[in-house]
Amino acid sequence: MSQEPVTTSAAAAAPETTNVTDVGAGAGTQPAGTIDAAAGSKTGAGAFSRFRKRLSIIGVSALNSKNKGGAHQQDDAAAAGISAEQAPAVPRKDSSVPKRKPSTRQPSPVPPPSSQQQSIALPGEEAAIPSPAAAAGAAASETHYLLEPHMPSYAPTARSLQPPISTLRELYPPIEPFASGTLSVDDGLHSIYWELSGKQGGKPVVFLHGGPGGGTSGDDRRWFDPEVYQVLVFDQRGAGKSTPSASLEKNDTWSLVEDIERLRIHVAGAPDKWHVFGGSWGSTLSLAYAQTHPERVSALILRGIFTLRRSELLFFYQDGASHLFPELFERYRDFIPQEERHDLIGAYYRRLTGADEGVKLEAAKRWSQWEDATCRLYVAADSLTKGDADKRYLEFARIECHFFENRGFFPTDDHLLSAPQLAKIAHIPTTIVQGRYDVVCPATTAWELHRGLPHAEFVMVPDAGHSAKEPGIRDALLAAVDKYRSV
Repeated sequence: MSQEPVTTSAAAAAPETTNVTDVGAGAGTQPAGTIDAAAGSKTGAGAFSRFRKRLSIIGVSALNSKNKGGAHQQDDAAAAGISAEQAPAVPRKDSSVPKRKPSTRQPSPVPPPSSQQQSIALPGEEAAIPSPAAAAGAAASETHYLLEPHMPSYAPTARSLQPPISTLRELYPPIEPFASGTLSVDDGLHSIYWELSGKQGGKPVVFLHGGPGGGTSGDDRRWFDPEVYQVLVFDQRGAGKSTPSASLEKNDTWSLVEDIERLRIHVAGAPDKWHVFGGSWGSTLSLAYAQTHPERVSALILRGIFTLRRSELLFFYQDGASHLFPELFERYRDFIPQEERHDLIGAYYRRLTGADEGVKLEAAKRWSQWEDATCRLYVAADSLTKGDADKRYLEFARIECHFFENRGFFPTDDHLLSAPQLAKIAHIPTTIVQGRYDVVCPATTAWELHRGLPHAEFVMVPDAGHSAKEPGIRDALLAAVDKYRSV
């Protein structure tokens, strides 16, 4: 079954009005007695001529401001003798008004961009990201790469779409676990951190985080009605609070599948069946677990479908998403010497598993920030600096690259999507939620999963990227989890 979700409006909001917009909107057929802003040629004279000349000065200044990182448009307007707020709409010619002598007044020169610029945002925008000038007091090595002068603006006010509609749901309120602990596996080689929250003895559900190597957070408990669900959240091998951190030893898909089964038996109270919720790599692990233990799964809630096929990996890490985010891909790619760039995953793997700790950490940052920067419809600059970043970067990049270099430890490239494997879970109620503009896990995989599971509810969110935090994706996932309260 395919269902169209409640969507965020994709219609353009009323654009913020500036003199740049006014000049562009006024281009085309000009009434007699105006100055053509593009050509600068005089076709008439008088007060209107002077007004058009001022508009052209403001327009050129505004364009220079945008192209050079944000010169002060307000100062430019003042130099021209007119403010953006006072500028009237371009009038039509009134033939009853007598023509005046051509003006010999010269326009004020356009001032150069200010060296004291404090924000990348244009006037009227929030200074969401400080400019390089504002960060001048910090050490050069601490300057965030998004602050480089050649980078585009990622400020929220640079967007043209409307904000999310008010009817989209938020997560359930924050809750604390009623129990937590660790589970030792493989003769103590790994210690798995787990939490139980929600209703003790309630409908069981397990949350599978992304990555692999991503770890969990307190918000992961909030997808589920705490009056109904008993929620198991855990950090997979080497991630989050599980130890040893970033370990690759005996860290593979099938070991994680068996960890889930051990947690069901020894921590969750050994329910006969439980719901399985996972996004991104979590959807991979959900499918692998369900296909291995189909008798234990009562429902699947999947988001941002990922099956580790070679084509999926190459699209994001080699050649595909690079065409959509070239400025961000450049930083990820350029860490690797030219002669190794034909296989970026392999090149990163060698550095992430090498002996040089400095190279290892820098490779982890470049790898992790490439995904962090591209996982939403809009680049969320504030999400690129996270607490305990070095530890997180190493866990995420090392474990993820380890799985990718080993093709997910699957026997065939299309293992999870093959007809025999999908037949094993054809009886399980399933919801698939996918962002249309997900470049991390492109929509083709979610569509193929849906075609292989025609009974599954398929929700394509038309204005979302990869992240579960996208408003439309969040709303669709909450609806699915609530629907399965009665299953």
